[in-house]
Formats: sequence, structure tokens, C-alpha cells
Amino acid sequence: MQTSRANAPLPKRSEPMRRRRASKTSERLIEASLAGCGLVSLLTTVGIVAVLAGETFAFFSDVSLADFLFDTQWTPLFAEKHFGIWPLFGGTVLTTTIAMVVAIPFGLAAAVYLSEYAAPGQRRVLKPALEVLAGVPTIVYGYFALIVLTPALQAVVPDLAGFNALSPGIMMGIMIMPLISSLSEDALRAVPGGLREAALGLGASKLTTIFRVVLPSAMSGISSAAILAVSRAVGETMIVTIAAGQQPRLTLDPRVPVETMTAYIVQVSMGDVPTGTPEYRTIFAVAAALFLLTAVMNLASDALRRKFKSERSDG
Repeated sequence: MQTSRANAPLPKRSEPMRRRRASKTSERLIEASLAGCGLVSLLTTVGIVAVLAGETFAFFSDVSLADFLFDTQWTPLFAEKHFGIWPLFGGTVLTTTIAMVVAIPFGLAAAVYLSEYAAPGQRRVLKPALEVLAGVPTIVYGYFALIVLTPALQAVVPDLAGFNALSPGIMMGIMIMPLISSLSEDALRAVPGGLREAALGLGASKLTTIFRVVLPSAMSGISSAAILAVSRAVGETMIVTIAAGQQPRLTLDPRVPVETMTAYIVQVSMGDVPTGTPEYRTIFAVAAALFLLTAVMNLASDALRRKFKSERSDG
């Protein structure tokens, strides 16, 4: 046995070196592929911004910026043309506000229940069931709002038109509720358990602990979830296209037809507007305004998250 061991060939020293080289090569390939994916996203964003900027500048060469910002009528497809963005902006804000009034309390209540009250078995069932709502096609939500929700609301809301801002706003709130509940629940579950135990040890009830300790500690994640949900509601297209009425008007009355920025883009894109005309370029001007709006909200979300995080670290 000793002779056979002595005569056994020694392992080649180059084998570990080969393995290290292969590992470094694979790591470089993975790093290059990840960098390529990030570069594709960056180039896509740059391309979108470049197209929007070029067409928007061409639009403002025919239409003054003052008319776009200060006129209160939007009738670019009519004989008497007006290019004020405010009716479209007002319709977008109105439907989004209704959606958030529905989504924030119900979504946050669902997040609190899943995080603080539901048993693990219930959470495994309820959370996927709630997130199924996010997978429903938005065109289904739109026709449900028009055919089912609007007639039901007309029975209780006086003078509610067949096309209105209330019905699509409520449906958008139901659609984005899983986004708020899922992200908020993750933020609530990230709160250290020691904070809950300390509050309960001092004599606070479970409900007091949730509202005075857990929710403030998770406020950065909750606020980010709310702003992301606002961005999702602002960019929603099919629900408002089908159920809101496509009538641009500057109003705060949710019972009348309105038109949002996204619905107008769909309306003109499917029409017979000649390419290269100011009427056609309104698509890009509205899209640029929508892009800036969502960009500002995303920046606000990031700023809020950093603010709450710094306050927690200082505290």
C-alpha cells in the first residue's frame, strides 16, 4: 500500500490555475452581459428622449409655448384650433386622484393585515390572490368600468354621464391596489421585530404599535410605493380611453366625460391625421409632457426614500 501511494502521480499544478482562469473568464462574460443589458436600457431611454425632443421642438416651431401652457382649451383637431394642454392635464390629474383615493387606503389596509395579522398560511394564499388583480388586462378593466361599474354608479350618483371620470378612476384604483399593498407589505415586514416588541413591552396595544411604530418606520417604502402607483395611474391608457369619454375639458367634476393625455395619444394615433402636421405632432408634445411628469414623480419618490432613510439613521 505504501509503494502504490508513493508511485501515485502528483496532481498537476496547472489544473487549479486553469480553473481560476476559467472562473475569471466566466465572471468577465457575466459582467459584460450585465453591462450590455444596462446599456440597452440606457440607449432605449436616450432614443425615446431624442425622438420626443425632436418632434416636440418641431411642434413648438408651429405653436407657441405660451398657447400650450396658458390656453385652457384643447381642440387641435377642430376648425378653430386651440393647443392648451390643461384640459388633458386636468383629466389626467382627476382620474389619478380618484384612483389614489381608492388604492391607498385599501392597499395599505391589505398590507397591514398581511404583515401584522395574517397567519403564514393565510399570507401564502391571500397575497398571490391579491396580486392576480395586477395581471388582469387593462382593456378588461376598461370595459368592466363602462358596462358594469358605470350603470351601478348611475343608480346612486345623480347626473352621472355614460362616460365619466369617476368610473375609470375607481377601476384604476382597483388595478394599482396590488402594487401598493405588495410594496407596502414588503416595507412593513422589513421593520425590525425588536421595535414591535419594545412597544408592546411598554404597554402599547397591537393597533397602537402598528400606527405609532411600524407605519412610521416603514414610511419610506410606503411613500415610494404610493408615488410609483401614481406614475402607473398617470400612464394608464385603455381604461380611460374606453370609459372616460375622450372629451377634453378643464373640470373637477368627476361625473362628466374627460380626456387624459394617454387617451388623446391613442385617439390621434388611430385617426387620419396627416404625418408632419402640427396636429400630428401634438402626440409628441403631449408625450413629452407626460414623460416629464412621470420623471418628476420618480425623482420625488427617490428623494422621499432618501429623506426618510436619513431621518431614520439620524434618529
